[in-house]
Amino acid sequence: MGRYVNNHLIRDEEVVFETRLHWITFLTFKSLFTLTLAAWFARWFSEFVITNRRIIIKTGIISRTTFEMNLSKIESVNVDQSVSARIFNYGSITIIGSGGTRESFHKIAKPLAFRKAFQELC
Repeated sequence: MGRYVNNHLIRDEEVVFETRLHWITFLTFKSLFTLTLAAWFARWFSEFVITNRRIIIKTGIISRTTFEMNLSKIESVNVDQSVSARIFNYGSITIIGSGGTRESFHKIAKPLAFRKAFQELC
C-alpha cells in the first residue's frame, strides 16, 4: 500500500483492493524518450485503492492529483478495454458519482478486478 493512502486512512478504514498503473506505460513515446524514467516514476507514485469506505486515487510526482469519493456516492465504475488491453489485463476505468462527477483513469492494471472489488462492497 502506498504512502499517501497510509497517511490518509480514517479510523476503522481498511484497504480492500489495490492496483497500480500497468507495465504497458513503459511502451510509450514519452517513456522511450526519457529512457523509461517518466513511466517508472508515474507507476511508482500512482495509487489506486478501494477501502471499505471510499475509493482513493492519487497520481503525480511533484504536481499531485487526488480523487477520493465515498462508496455511497458512486453510481458506477465503468471499464473500457481494447483487444490488446484485454490480452494484457489493463484498461481505463471511469468512476461516475451521484452528482454527475465523472473521472477517468487510463492504463490501470486489473481494471475488472477493481470494478469487482467495488461491486462486492456496495
